[in-house]
Amino acid sequence: MATIGLDKLYYATITENENEEETYGTPVVLAKAMTAELSVELAEATLYADDGAAEVVKEFQSGTLSLGVDDIGSTAASALTGATIDSNKVIISSSEDGGQPVAIGFRAKKSNGKYRYFWLYRVKFGIPATNLTTKGESIEFSTPTIEGTVMRRNKLDDNGKHPWKAEVTDGDTGVIAETINGWYTTVYEPSFTVPAQQSVQKSGGGK
Repeated sequence: MATIGLDKLYYATITENENEEETYGTPVVLAKAMTAELSVELAEATLYADDGAAEVVKEFQSGTLSLGVDDIGSTAASALTGATIDSNKVIISSSEDGGQPVAIGFRAKKSNGKYRYFWLYRVKFGIPATNLTTKGESIEFSTPTIEGTVMRRNKLDDNGKHPWKAEVTDGDTGVIAETINGWYTTVYEPSFTVPAQQSVQKSGGGK
C-alpha cells in the first residue's frame, strides 16, 4: 500500500565496545521531516554452470539516505556531523569534523491511516546542504538537506546476521501493540524468539 506522509524523525547516538558492537542511546527528535529518500546498493555475484546461471547471490552493501528537514538544531548538528558548539552556543564546523554514526528512525503514513515504522541501524552523515534564496515577490522557503551513508551494524542479531534496517507496519497480522508503542522509546532490537503467550496458544494451552 502506498504511503502518503512522513513524520516523527528521530536519531539515537551510538557507542561501541572493544569489539565495535553498538549500544544505542535514548532516541531524540532530529527535526520535522519533509522528505526521506533511501537508495540501496547490492553486492551481486553469479555462479555459472552448464552454460547458465546456477546460483545468484545478492547481499546488502550500503545505502544512501537523503533527508529533507525543516531545520537542524545545534545539538542534532553536533551529533550527526561532528560540528562543535562553542561557549556562545555558536555551531562551529571545521575541516577536521567527522560525525559518528547514529541510528535513524521515522514513520510513513499509509493511505488507510496506519503507519509503517523504520529504524536504520547505522547511518553516517555528511555536512548538511543549505539552499538560500533572496526574498522576492513571493514567499519561498529554504530548508536544509542532509545525506548519510547507510551501513549494516557490527553487532550480530540472534540469527548471527548484521541487520541494517528494521521495518514494521501497524495493524499487520501478528504485530503486537508493545512493538509499536515502544518504537521511539529505544532503538528496536531484533527478536527471533516466540513470546510466551503465543507459544502457549500454539500448543493449545490458551483459552
